[in-house]
Amino acid sequence: MGPYTILIGLSLAVLLSYVFDLAARATKVPSVLLLLLAGIALNQAAAYWNVAVAVPSVLLQIFGIVGLILIVLEGSLDLRLTRDKAPLIRRSFLAAVLIMGVQVVAIAALLHFYVGARWQSCLLNAVPLAVVSSAVAIPSVAGLGGTKQEFIIYESTFSDIVGIMLFNFILQDDFAQGWSIVTFGRDVLAVAVVAVLSTALLAWLLGRLRSRVKFFLLFAFLVLIYSIAKKLHLSSLVLVLAFGLAVNNADQLLKHPLLRRFLHPEELAGQLHQLKSITAESAFLIRTFFFLLFGYSITLSHLMSVSLLLQGILIVSVLTLVRYVYLRYVAKTDLVPELFIAPKGLISVLLFYSIPSRLLIGEVSENMLFVVILLTGLLMMVGLQMARKTPELREY
Repeated sequence: MGPYTILIGLSLAVLLSYVFDLAARATKVPSVLLLLLAGIALNQAAAYWNVAVAVPSVLLQIFGIVGLILIVLEGSLDLRLTRDKAPLIRRSFLAAVLIMGVQVVAIAALLHFYVGARWQSCLLNAVPLAVVSSAVAIPSVAGLGGTKQEFIIYESTFSDIVGIMLFNFILQDDFAQGWSIVTFGRDVLAVAVVAVLSTALLAWLLGRLRSRVKFFLLFAFLVLIYSIAKKLHLSSLVLVLAFGLAVNNADQLLKHPLLRRFLHPEELAGQLHQLKSITAESAFLIRTFFFLLFGYSITLSHLMSVSLLLQGILIVSVLTLVRYVYLRYVAKTDLVPELFIAPKGLISVLLFYSIPSRLLIGEVSENMLFVVILLTGLLMMVGLQMARKTPELREY
């Protein structure tokens, strides 16, 4: 294919994604589902016309990592930290930790008794299936509004962070031994220190840069710090969340005179609107290409398996049952749409590709992951439709 053919294809992909976003707002059908289905359709069209275009997994991972950073940053830039939000943040954190913890154990038990694999492999393969994808949840609830939207943003972001931390913990060779708790605690402390320092550095850069090109330079620093922390096996998504929250709440967090003189919260506030706009558009662009490519990488014939579909339904049923029990009997809160909005997506794919080959389980394949992503996306669509029809549902 020539350069103009490629440019035409890329432009059409962006236009198509924008149309999907408009359709999602009107119909509550998640745009991510439409992008995945469009990717599958492109694969079938390429096969029909005998056009062989392979999608390297490393390309998917790069789009996924950058997309995850931008989407979490976009979500955190919309959150305000006030005293009245403390109960909501606490509930969303507990929901993310407890629901995912039980789901991981339940799915791992299924895998252990079904395929007889080691517990470490089962737990590691269960994490991508249990973690809630903020990359799918956050843009999908943009029109929900109120504390329900904030709960889902917080919960999905916390789920991403805790999921990565749990994944790294299980990945340790000695994860079942007492010493692993010490190393895990050390990593948590390290990421907290790095989060504070990197957030101060990035906020300082945002307030001091006078060049017309500043935001993508800021993104480059953010990706650099994220990647270095990831290479050190730290939960680097905390850095992104901390930076977004700090910038959007600078007027509350930077009250000390020394901090105000160093970080200039007034200048940060002046840059906030443009930062939100550029972050949202960049996240939209990266998300478009990631989900189109992921859908394109799926072979439709591999999905036409009754056993694969039944396995996917079983896994999603277990995930939904655990979520129902927590929301209904532990949190004692609304089920609509919270029960249904627990999609899998970008973070699930990234974690799946991060599993070492020696710990992979054949039954948990890329096709299985796609089926789970598709089914949880359909559930989210149902939840959003129900939420639109029941505006009188109480808030938290």
